[in-house]
Amino acid sequence: MLDDPLEWQSFSRPKPANETGGEWISYIAIEGMWCPACSLAVEEALTSCGGVGGVQVNGATATARIDWNPAEGRPSQWWQALARAGYGASPAGDMISSEPRRREKRMLLWRWLVAGFCMMQVMMYAVPAYIAKPGEITPDAEMLLHWASWLLTLPVLLFSCFPFFRSALRDLRHGRIGMDVPVALGIFVAFAASTAATFDPSSAFAHETWFDSITMFVFFLLSGRMIEQRLRDRTAGALEALARRLPETVLRDSAQGRFERVSVRKLAAGNRIRVLAGEVMPADGEVTLGEGLLAEALLTGESKPVARRVGDRVVAGSHNVGGAIDVRVTCVGADTRFAQIVQLMEQAGTDKPRAAQLADRFASPFLAAVLVASALAAVWWWPTGPAHAIGIAIAVLIVTCPCALSLATPAAALAAAGALARRGIVVRRLAALEAAAKIDTIVFDKTGTLTDPVLALTSVHTRVGTDRAEALSLAALIASHSLHPVSRALANAAPPVAWHVCAVTELPGNGLIADLLDTTREGLPTRRFRLGSAAFCGAPARDASSGRVHLSEGDSWIASFALDEVARADAREAVSALRNAGFDIQLLSGDSRPSVDRIARMAGIESAQGVALPEDKLAYVKQLQAAGRRIVMVGDGINDGPVLARADVSIAMDGGAPLAQLHSDFIVSGGKLGAVPLILQQARRTQRIVRENLAWAAAYNFTCVPLALAGWMPPWLAGLGMAASSLIVVLNSARLASFAKESG
Repeated sequence: MLDDPLEWQSFSRPKPANETGGEWISYIAIEGMWCPACSLAVEEALTSCGGVGGVQVNGATATARIDWNPAEGRPSQWWQALARAGYGASPAGDMISSEPRRREKRMLLWRWLVAGFCMMQVMMYAVPAYIAKPGEITPDAEMLLHWASWLLTLPVLLFSCFPFFRSALRDLRHGRIGMDVPVALGIFVAFAASTAATFDPSSAFAHETWFDSITMFVFFLLSGRMIEQRLRDRTAGALEALARRLPETVLRDSAQGRFERVSVRKLAAGNRIRVLAGEVMPADGEVTLGEGLLAEALLTGESKPVARRVGDRVVAGSHNVGGAIDVRVTCVGADTRFAQIVQLMEQAGTDKPRAAQLADRFASPFLAAVLVASALAAVWWWPTGPAHAIGIAIAVLIVTCPCALSLATPAAALAAAGALARRGIVVRRLAALEAAAKIDTIVFDKTGTLTDPVLALTSVHTRVGTDRAEALSLAALIASHSLHPVSRALANAAPPVAWHVCAVTELPGNGLIADLLDTTREGLPTRRFRLGSAAFCGAPARDASSGRVHLSEGDSWIASFALDEVARADAREAVSALRNAGFDIQLLSGDSRPSVDRIARMAGIESAQGVALPEDKLAYVKQLQAAGRRIVMVGDGINDGPVLARADVSIAMDGGAPLAQLHSDFIVSGGKLGAVPLILQQARRTQRIVRENLAWAAAYNFTCVPLALAGWMPPWLAGLGMAASSLIVVLNSARLASFAKESG
């Protein structure tokens, strides 16, 4: 079934023309990955399939991105290869539906509960052995306690430990050493030795049982994995919450003129739909009737609902919390901005920072060294007693598991990316968080980046005796009948007058001719007005400068309206925050020097350059990099492709353009400049957390490994330390899931 194009296209998309490695990109969820070290095994299994040009697996999110060619292979081959390697898989669409993840979470919860219950009982039976003095417990009572502990450890071994044993057997069967190998081996050896002591009191292990250590270790290890899974779900929550927002059905205008509820999959561009209050927008479109209040937080980062009226554009995934509106559909399915955001977040979910890739590569050699060190420790300490030697070997196996080291980077990066996604900032490459932490210079583009995408009215000049407000309202009424950017800006500048519009004609390159009727006075004929260029409206010479729109009645000039770019409302605040953080701020634009200087003054930027062609921008950024600067380029992603690709880090403001910008590391969906300092702050926090994680993991291993080899760390303490180290790394990374205000 997966080989049917209609099926695999549901979790795949065509690859952009500028990328190599295959014609299609598919995203699948991997089942059975219990540690980041499994990434290499999954990559090897998928790479061996026909037609696969590249594979990226993220162990922290258990997802894989596959670049492949349908002419040379089929998706069913991936499932077969993964099954041979001991893994399962499901399409990303199924993963987004969250049912497999819910099943996995429920099963993990049951394993954790069984381990916790049995641990408490076994610890209760172990306490007398720890506190009793020699001779206080009779041999019969001691054996009874051992038998009770053995029986209570069986469910932990057979049920709670099943994932560890399954993963270890899979790795050994394929000649690999994963992180679960030393864990499973330590648990098995400890249980075997304890069982021997229980069944044969005269054996060499008669006075050493580790049932309490086994159950406690498994409980804490499962606790750490549950928290890790919760963090993973929280990080993926932005994607899941977004992907699950689209409704299954929608009211569509039928041929008979009434609205019928149909499947969203049947929508096409040009359809007219009705979105009721409380429903979610199923497609991109334009409001044709009514007024709604739309919450677009997951798409734009805007926390407050925004009003959408006739003529306004709406996007799929936004939640209508106001009145019912009719919408003419313009984009459906993969062409919507919603689908582009989902694709970008899926891509980020499979990306891995460089440090995480290095950790995965060194995991297997390190684990092999752990097994050798454990065996040598057992041999070295054997003359002191088999029980003592086995205990030390178990402690070495458990305490040296590098789970914390492998989780240090991906857990932090994913938590940071999830927090940014909830603010409307899409992270296309997790590795960009590492690069963004080293930035010292920020270069802004002007048009569409520092400036509002819509022009603003800056001044009004009227003939003597004409009321300024009345002239502006009259011009707004005429301009409301045109989609030209200048007309839209003028239409938004004032409420239109209560005149009746009889006819409007638009002459491209000149302006509008409108026949209007004054409804406030009866018996008057229609009046003809013109709105447009100076020559078209007969404006006087002093008002014929560029950047102005003029209003006239017949050949009589009435008013002139100056429209120009203005800086975004949050531009000065964002620039000030960046400057206070120690960044060098520059403005680089292809516009005229006076316009660039004016916007630079409004935004508070001291260094500004104008009249820069795309190749000039590229050369300038190269020059800064040659001088040792690390550059972040902030542009609108429309004509800044080369310089965005060249910069160390690139941030694209969507600005109404298609969201899938090929050369950007971050995409700000809401167009808010405040996202720039937020990204850089989060990047610095992420690197600080990663360094803390790595320092903790290294300190833990350097401290505990010698203690275990020296015999000063019993198995129960080794298990507690190993589980606690991973738990600390995950909890420390979870701090990045929110934007707590930091001092300084």
